[in-house]
Amino acid sequence: MPHWIRLYGRLLRFLRPHLGPLLAAIVFMSGLAAFSSFSLALIVPFTEIVLSGKSVDELGRGPVGAVEQMLGGGAPTGGATEQRAEGAIERGLDLRARLKEGFYDAIRGRDRIDTLRRFALALLLVFVLKNLFWYAQSYLIVRVEQNVIRDIRDRVFRHSQSLSLDYFSHSHSGTLIAKVTSDIDLIKGAIANGIADLLRQSLLLIAYLLTVLFANWKLFLFAVLILPPNLWLIARLGQTLRRSTRVSQAKLGRLTAVMSETFSGMRIVKAFSLEEERARRFSAETQGYARTMIKMTRTGSLATPLTEILGVLVAAVILWFAGAAIAGEGGASGGFLLFIVGMLSMMQPIKALSQVNIKIQQGLGAAQRVFELLDTRPSVEDPASPVPLTRFERELRYEQVAFAYREGVPVLRGIDLTVHRGEVVALVGPSGGGKSTLVDLLPRFYDPTGGRITLDGGDLRGYRLRDLRALIGLVTQETILFEGTIGQNILMGRPEATQSELEEAARAANAHDFIAQMPEGYDTWIGERGSMLSGGQRQRLAIARAILKNPAILIFDEATSALDSESEALVQEAIDRLLTGRTAIVIAHRLSTVRNASRIAVVADGAIVQVGRHEELLAEGGLYRRLHEMQFRDRDEADTGLTEPGNTDAARTDPARTETAIEEQAAN
Repeated sequence: MPHWIRLYGRLLRFLRPHLGPLLAAIVFMSGLAAFSSFSLALIVPFTEIVLSGKSVDELGRGPVGAVEQMLGGGAPTGGATEQRAEGAIERGLDLRARLKEGFYDAIRGRDRIDTLRRFALALLLVFVLKNLFWYAQSYLIVRVEQNVIRDIRDRVFRHSQSLSLDYFSHSHSGTLIAKVTSDIDLIKGAIANGIADLLRQSLLLIAYLLTVLFANWKLFLFAVLILPPNLWLIARLGQTLRRSTRVSQAKLGRLTAVMSETFSGMRIVKAFSLEEERARRFSAETQGYARTMIKMTRTGSLATPLTEILGVLVAAVILWFAGAAIAGEGGASGGFLLFIVGMLSMMQPIKALSQVNIKIQQGLGAAQRVFELLDTRPSVEDPASPVPLTRFERELRYEQVAFAYREGVPVLRGIDLTVHRGEVVALVGPSGGGKSTLVDLLPRFYDPTGGRITLDGGDLRGYRLRDLRALIGLVTQETILFEGTIGQNILMGRPEATQSELEEAARAANAHDFIAQMPEGYDTWIGERGSMLSGGQRQRLAIARAILKNPAILIFDEATSALDSESEALVQEAIDRLLTGRTAIVIAHRLSTVRNASRIAVVADGAIVQVGRHEELLAEGGLYRRLHEMQFRDRDEADTGLTEPGNTDAARTDPARTETAIEEQAAN
């Protein structure tokens, strides 16, 4: 089975919950096709009532015209097979005649004017019903379409939330956004809307073919010759478009990625005057995307003119051969006019089918990218038989833990560390040494590539992720807040908390006072990523969120490194209050913030090189002592005026203001 058929079958499974409205839409489509065909067939009675001059009793009857005699009449002359064929034709003609006679009986009045009035009412009724059926099927299809697209978007987004952090480390957010937005918009053309157009236009094509057959069966056989080349053309163009769509959507993902990077990093763009460089980068991506879209349009635009040319070619040939007979009669009969109109009407659904195929192939190209995301399995998953976990009682233990983001490039090597319940363990050391990675393994953002981490003796991989993470609170250097109100962001720690509990957590985080001064207090809108707040305010909200969650284990990752002295003092006070009686792992470059930790682990080059209390590590010497001495040296320089004037007070308050330089020297 071709890959695209399997892909389409998988896509159509999203229609299952919406089969009821879809089937109702198909019923209305069938009615639409029937009334569309019938509206064309009214050409014959119109010509006889208005143009032919026949009496009321002669309507629907009369001699067969020369064109019909030339192409449709004749007695059976062949063998048994031909006679059977002629018999089937005669039965079909008899049915046609009965239908025609029944319609004329229905509209035949007392005189020509009365008949014309009845015909006009029948014409009005046909077109009213046709358009009612059009409206009904359009509404139902849009309902199915939007619900299916909603289901796919929800499914993709929900699945993306289940993926592990390593997926997001290797995939750009712009590409993910493109898959959830533009890719799924293209899928719309391949699924509900595509199916609807495919059915609608196919039914119309069948209805017009029956109209042509009703007009003249031999001309009908000639007319269907246009179908095979058109179907072949549609299939070939579709294959090309499916490949081009995958390329175009990948380019759109890169374009979205450039926009996302630029907008989120606008402060740096302005600070380093990168506007022109970013504009050139974006222009290069838009140029590539435009070239691909032009190529796709060039290919897709071939379908409509080529199908129409093929159809008109067949109609012209028929007119050519039938021209002499038409001229001999002195004009075309209603039946022949019906055939020509029906023949030309077939072009519309054939052209529409070519466009439907274009939409379907583009949708399949986008669907392939979406299914690549849906088929991605998280590297960190719940165990098949999870061990119940409701509390933390004794200790955390890292046992010969190793980790690498990429094979052959180790980040952690042979980590052994025990954190007892109620202890505050600090991790210090040069940047890039593996401190953040070490704590990222605790909530199982990643799993160790070697060794194991245990909680009260049980391997973390044996617990359900939700149960494990319910015990852990996280406060990072980059404070993550979401668009919404202050109260909503704090309540993410525990959505069921009461207003008094919310305010108590804010007070503990030194946040209540500034919140109370806001125009709407806890209902104040803070903008995207908390952009309407200062860095210190955002950090205190993050701490309030962690306090409200009341976790058994706290992780602080550089929680004060980006703050000014006043904000740092408030945040540090909140942290000290939060750490009381809790188990915590604190990452810090500023040694002044971790002097009172139960133990300090010095991490460098992916290994723990020292462990002890502050005084013990100073007495032991080694990397920790060098870091400490360099920080005191910076303090002395500040005291003698060697630092910048604006930073003197900050240096006296905290001798670790130049921690980046200290780390570089320590690493050397």
